[in-house]
Amino acid sequence: MLEIDKLCYMSKLRYVNAGEKCFFSLASVILCIVSRSIPAALLLLLASTYLTVKKGGISLKRWLKYMTLPLAFLLLGTGAILINISRTPLDAFALPLGSVYLTGSRAGALQAAQLILTALSSVSALFFLSFNTPMTDILGVLKACRLPRLFTELMMLTYRFIFLLLENASAMLLSQDARLGNRSLRTVLKSRGLLASMLFIRAMRQAGSLYDAMEARCYDGQIQVLEEQRPPRPREILSIAVFETALLLLALLPFASRAAGMGAFL
Repeated sequence: MLEIDKLCYMSKLRYVNAGEKCFFSLASVILCIVSRSIPAALLLLLASTYLTVKKGGISLKRWLKYMTLPLAFLLLGTGAILINISRTPLDAFALPLGSVYLTGSRAGALQAAQLILTALSSVSALFFLSFNTPMTDILGVLKACRLPRLFTELMMLTYRFIFLLLENASAMLLSQDARLGNRSLRTVLKSRGLLASMLFIRAMRQAGSLYDAMEARCYDGQIQVLEEQRPPRPREILSIAVFETALLLLALLPFASRAAGMGAFL
């Protein structure tokens, strides 16, 4: 089982209505991305951290461990926006390198900060959903939204086969290590090629066995799964509505200030 799935089933928010968690995450991400507001991004980041760590029971160390992965990627990716090589120093900073400057502008720094906070807060909202909602509950929400049944069933089967492939790959890697299959670069390349080919063959065999097992159980084109009914609570709905309203107001704040500035100019 993946670590994220273990966190889902250990979370204190495991039995909260999945529709509420999905709406909170997706609505917050959409508002944050559309507005690119720094206050809205900070509010969403703090709320996702609080809900996951304090309410969900996930340790802060583990949460920060997962958040550092996208943060490192964002810092590297926004370097091109923040840092420029120019013969003319810009207004934010300038480091002389011979006849040119390693420099940046305040507008570029603001744009980089907006991009980093927007992406990081959106990832934190999706992490909140992933750490506190099992995949089966998310699929139940998709079914309730009237998504095509073929789409949800393919997601379910793909999700199931991820664990099978990981288990087979782990066993094969352990077997190769026991036979000194990774003692040199040449043997490593040969072992990885054999692993990929054998993993594909085993995946096809297991897919055939799974289909035979489903046919033996009167499979008629639809996968029937028992779902636990967890009705939404009015208090939780009110909390989500208040938070999304606050996020919307913060998202509209830059547009309101621009409109006020244009009105004063006119």
